[in-house]
Parts: sequence; C-alpha cells; structure tokens
Amino acid sequence: MRQCPDRSGHALRAVFDRRAAAASLARGHAGGEVAASGVWRFRELLLPGTGPTLAHPEGDTPIYRREAVSRFAGVADLGLKHEGQNPTGSFKDRGMTVAVTHAVRFGASAVACASTGNTSASMAAYAAHAGLPALVFVPAGKIAAGKLAQAVAYGARTLLVRGDFDACLRLCREASEKLGVTLLNSINPWRIEGQKTIVLEMLQQRGWQPPDWIAVPAGALGNTSAFGKALIEARELGLIDRVPRIAAIQAAGASPFARSFKTGFRKRYRVAAETVATAIRIGDPASHDRAVWSIRETRGVVEKVTDAEILAAKAVIDAAGIGCEPASAASVAGVRKLVRTGVIGAGESVVAVLTGHVLKDAEIVMKYHTAPGRGRNRPLEIDADLRAVARLVRRS
Repeated sequence: MRQCPDRSGHALRAVFDRRAAAASLARGHAGGEVAASGVWRFRELLLPGTGPTLAHPEGDTPIYRREAVSRFAGVADLGLKHEGQNPTGSFKDRGMTVAVTHAVRFGASAVACASTGNTSASMAAYAAHAGLPALVFVPAGKIAAGKLAQAVAYGARTLLVRGDFDACLRLCREASEKLGVTLLNSINPWRIEGQKTIVLEMLQQRGWQPPDWIAVPAGALGNTSAFGKALIEARELGLIDRVPRIAAIQAAGASPFARSFKTGFRKRYRVAAETVATAIRIGDPASHDRAVWSIRETRGVVEKVTDAEILAAKAVIDAAGIGCEPASAASVAGVRKLVRTGVIGAGESVVAVLTGHVLKDAEIVMKYHTAPGRGRNRPLEIDADLRAVARLVRRS
C-alpha cells in the first residue's frame, strides 16, 4: 500500500472528492489529462515519486441502473460499473496508465504484453502516447478482429502466435527476461495499482458507502487481485468501514480458479480454455495466488457460468441500451446464478463490473442474433419498397 502520512480517511475522501469535482473543468485544456483522470485522482494510493505521467484521460466511468437488468439478475439494488467507457474500450486503461508511467519514469526502452485482445489494445495506445516501441503477443485466430485492429492501428508490432494465451504469456516472459523489454501484463504490480481505482472510484460514486457485493469477470485474475487489495487498503485507511464480498465469475470453459475454489484452494488447476468470452479465455491465470488472497480476505466466492448464460445476460444488458462485450456479461450472469442458489440475497446491494465495450467482440453479437432462438434481433433484408416496411411495422 502507498503511504499517506497524517491523513485520516475523512481527509483523504475530501481530497479525492475535490479532485473529482474539478475533473470536468480540466478536460480539453492543455496538460489537463492527468487532472481529468479518474485514476490519477487517487495518486497517493498508486505510484510513489514524481515525473511524467501518461494519461488519456481514463476512468470516470458511470454506474448504470436498469430495471430490466435488475429483474434478470434477481436483485433490486444492482449497479453496472461500465469500464468499457475507458479510452480504448476496456478497464485495461486503468492499469496501463500507471504501468506505462512507471516504465517511462524508470527508463524502459520498449514494452511488451501477451493478450487476448484488450491488453494489447490498451498497451499499444499508451506506448504510442509515451513514444515507446511496443511488442504484442496474441494467439493466432483467437482474437477478436476489433481488438487486433486497435493494436495494429496504434502502431504495436503484433505477433500472431500459434498457441493459446498461456503460450503467448510464456513467450512474452522469455522476451522480457532475455531481450530487456518491460512486461506489462497484470503480473506487473503497477497494473494492479491502477486497476484498484475501479473500486475506489465506485466507492466514491456511492458516497463511500460500500455495496454488499462486487461481481467481476475473472480470467487472468488481475481485477480479482486488484479489487481485494483496494478494499483492504480502503478499510485500513478509513475510507470505508466495512468490506464488500467479491464474486469472481469465470466462464465454464475457462474456469480453473472456480475449480480451485471448490477445493478450498488446496489445489491449483490449469485447463485448456475455450469460451465465447474471449477476454477471459485463460486456462492458467497469472494472478492466481494474489486472487486467492483477495477472495479469502473479502469472504468472497468464485462461480462459473456457461457460454449460454453469458450470452443471455449480454442480450439483456445490450437491450437495456448499455451494451458490453461477452466477458463483461459474465458478472451479471454470475449474480443471477448466485441469487438463484441463495449465495446472494435478493435484498442485498450489488455492483457488477462490465469490463469492455459492446463493439469489442462484434462478430459474436451478430452470430448470436442471427441464430434461431428467443430474444434474438435478426436483421431483415427487404426490397426498396415502402409496402415492405409497412408490413413489418404492422407485424411489430
């Protein structure tokens, strides 16, 4: 934890709240990116020292409330913290602003990451901002086109590896050790520091009143680790007086952490991951040990949901006018399952984190809605004739 000498929780809250109030005035002004950042607002808790700070700005993401999503999940008090509204379309920007800032301050010559898509997009953008060469390792044929396009557009040298994400991460680690590039996956501790601000900002938006539960999609487990760290630090600093429980939600086809949880974490599992939720398609989570600590410290739970459950939740979120990538919807699908099994009470308060933008996996959206089944919204081809439109209007 960063040290904040002589500052009570009340005093820190006042500092953070004052910065939040001033953030909108900083946007659009020269040099205002840092002041407008929902990450660097909490700078005392992130990165020690001074020097250049790389901000887009990121953070300041909303908490949505939609009755249709609450009904689907089974809890009346449900907030949706939408991290897809960060600059590159995912929560990764929060960790990347801190990690790239640290890399620049300490003289990194190049940066690298393994990715299922969002990390590569974010790192490429911040590396371009910093003027650093960037090397991206992604699994060939297993990355959404939009995410791949972002990394390429931002100028990263993109390597399509014949293997899964775990193979990419092993190769990236070797490159870091032997070629001298700075590794920026979530095993980099500064990534975790930035991702803590998802929770800090959410608590601030709720007037520093914690919910009963925070539900988060779980892949590499960086967010699970960061959330536990943020909550324990917030309690120790006096920012909050109680700690919410974390619900880490995995896709059933990529659920090694859920399997470990059922053994009381006595055994660590590794699996060959397969799921439509590409952002959490990870079989050997790099932040496993730190995530175990987070679940234990917050009396949390780990659950898994099927691809069908994820896509059903996504359809409800999308139809509410919010939208999210498939992996994001795992959090809401998980809340629904935990309510039905009695783990989460219908009267409890929950914040579910949506980690990515609806356009991050556009191919899956179209595949879902053009397949047979209830709740689909198939595009219809018609003749250029008003009578065809009228027939559809009458039918609707």
